Amino acid sequence: MSGQETFISHLVELRDRLLRSIYAVLGIFTLLWFWPGLAEIYDLLALPMMRTLPEGTHMIATGVITPFLVPLKVGLMAAFMLALPYVLYQVWGFIAPGLYANEKRLALPLVFGSTLLFLAGVAYCYFVVFNLVFHFIIQFAPKSITPAPDIEAYLGFVLTMFAAFGITFEIPLIQVVLVRTGVLTVAKLKDIRPYVIVGAFVIAAIVTPPDVISQLLLAIPMCLLYECGILLAQVVARFTRKPAGTDDEAQDAGDDSVDPEQERLR
Repeated sequence: MSGQETFISHLVELRDRLLRSIYAVLGIFTLLWFWPGLAEIYDLLALPMMRTLPEGTHMIATGVITPFLVPLKVGLMAAFMLALPYVLYQVWGFIAPGLYANEKRLALPLVFGSTLLFLAGVAYCYFVVFNLVFHFIIQFAPKSITPAPDIEAYLGFVLTMFAAFGITFEIPLIQVVLVRTGVLTVAKLKDIRPYVIVGAFVIAAIVTPPDVISQLLLAIPMCLLYECGILLAQVVARFTRKPAGTDDEAQDAGDDSVDPEQERLR
């Protein structure tokens, strides 16, 4: 098979796997449309905010078609997250044939480990961060103001926070990969710890809303996850390190070996 035919076959396979992933997301989205319903999914997403609003207060929609588009976006997001294992399976099926055996052993845990860590970050944001941050913000609202957040602005805020915390929870996995591939060492990770702590607070100040609570709730987990990453990197480095002298001994044995034919001629 020529190089051009091989390239075209890869493109065809990529197209097929993309279509399968899209069909899976759309299939789950269709199910969510009928049960439990897109409005109910948005209500679940808005629950942390609704708990903090004064009794009888509701969120508002300032756009004409916003009440339709926002639940639609939330439904697509929920469908993608539910279909993520199947999507990752399609990604794995596409890249696996081009990997060596040792790369396959590393890639598969990375794909599913990164997914679990990202979902853990989203869950931490939803169940812990939102409740504390929204209560903190509502307490500062003057009594002359009735908070009534716009649903589209709320969705944008939620997606930004989900992305920030989901990516933050990937820190230990990134450290393990850097150590496993030899880009960094465990000693280097320990040396740059002070810079990472400062960077964590800077990133938290940029990504999160301008309140102390949300910044601390992002910066402190970043620092703790970095320490966890160092411990995991030490374990990985210990179990993947080659026995000392293995290559040298093999080379010495090869140098000292005598060809039987040369020995016979002597």
